Amino acid sequence: MSTEIFTWVPKVEPVGSVEFRLKSAKFGDGYQQTAADGINNKTQSWPLTFVGDEARIKAIVAFFDRHAGAKAFNWTAPLAEPALYRCRGYQPTPMGAGLYSLTATFEQAFHP
Repeated sequence: MSTEIFTWVPKVEPVGSVEFRLKSAKFGDGYQQTAADGINNKTQSWPLTFVGDEARIKAIVAFFDRHAGAKAFNWTAPLAEPALYRCRGYQPTPMGAGLYSLTATFEQAFHP
């Protein structure tokens, strides 16, 4: 089964977070040794907001529901190559006049 691609464009200026997972050992003399924790120690998280009419937001919700937080999908973050991400949940907000806002956080995932 192929991995789906998330193609919807979020609102402008998303702010992502890049973190490095590290292992560290401190010694009695103040020395600290640090190393990368695994081969995929760099992870990204992107809180995103989508705004649109009912049909657009329902299509995005259907995509998230189909993946149910467990199945990864392809998405290209700003300044990055396409990668796997998961979305654990989302927050829909009616804005009136037939418009809706949908907020979700994409967390980078990796193949086993």
